[in-house]
Amino acid sequence: MAIVASVFAGLAALVHVYIFVLESIRWREPSTWKIFGLSNQADADTTAPLAYNQGWYNLFLAIGAAVGVVLLWTDARQAGYALIFLAVGSMLAASLVLLSTGRSRLRAAAVQGTLPVVALIFLVLSV
Repeated sequence: MAIVASVFAGLAALVHVYIFVLESIRWREPSTWKIFGLSNQADADTTAPLAYNQGWYNLFLAIGAAVGVVLLWTDARQAGYALIFLAVGSMLAASLVLLSTGRSRLRAAAVQGTLPVVALIFLVLSV
């Protein structure tokens, strides 16, 4: 079960690295701001500082999950469990917060939260 949890935590980390790239690096590109429902460049420019900050949060969660996966397979196994639980738990919580902003965000919340919830389930089963 720990192997499966590691795989899903790693995949969740990769998704959050991708979200970081979108929010912190590519935000002002029309192909990116359209993904997030913005309708024009002015809106993208106005929200860029917020997106930049949010992207870094996503990267930090990804790093936490990745370090947790590595630690899970070392002598620091308990620290690995704790880091994975914190990182993917936060990812899942963030997806629920996103969903609380409206049903139109269901797809984005599912992308953000599905892999973390599966990782959490298998993490709990592996303890």
